[in-house]
Amino acid sequence: MSDGSTATRVTRPELTVKLAIRGDGKAVLESPSVGLWRGAPEEGAVVVPGQALGELETLGVITLLRAPATATGLVIEVHGAREGRARRPVQYGDALLVLEWTDAASELAATAQERADARRESGVLVFCTPSSGRYYSRPAPGKAPFVEVGDVISAGQAVALLEVMKTFNRLQYGGDALPERARVKRIVPADASDLAPGDVLLELEPE
Repeated sequence: MSDGSTATRVTRPELTVKLAIRGDGKAVLESPSVGLWRGAPEEGAVVVPGQALGELETLGVITLLRAPATATGLVIEVHGAREGRARRPVQYGDALLVLEWTDAASELAATAQERADARRESGVLVFCTPSSGRYYSRPAPGKAPFVEVGDVISAGQAVALLEVMKTFNRLQYGGDALPERARVKRIVPADASDLAPGDVLLELEPE
């Protein structure tokens, strides 16, 4: 017998970072608010439109940050990287990332998008890698995997390491065509395998 209550799904707030072009032609992704930034991409990562760029904690509220629709490029600078802090204080308008808009980065992003679109058209819900690199399922040898089959994952959650140009980048779940939460049905690549842009990392089902 129903008690008349209605379950409400809580959706995590999201903000799109600001984009500006410097005088040298580099793209700067700027903070849309103040807070503590965590989960930043690392240098050498490829940023594509709609990609999760970490989380911003402001007065106890965790907000997912996403790349704007025009952001494509290789990360060449990361705010606070030298300090090595897990959570980096930022102000409104601070430069979070500097991107180099190379032809190679644009081609990688376009290829990844095309392959992801083809998978979605087939009716399969998948999370794909935005760039080429070597896949690792664990943060370090002997550590537990980021995700396992049956796990429920949320937007912004790290799901793998991708080694790009000898830099280890945490891949975060998320994307415009993906649900806020999903259950892992299958982990596709073998550990330490080499991936191309748009290769499938996870097969999913909505949670």
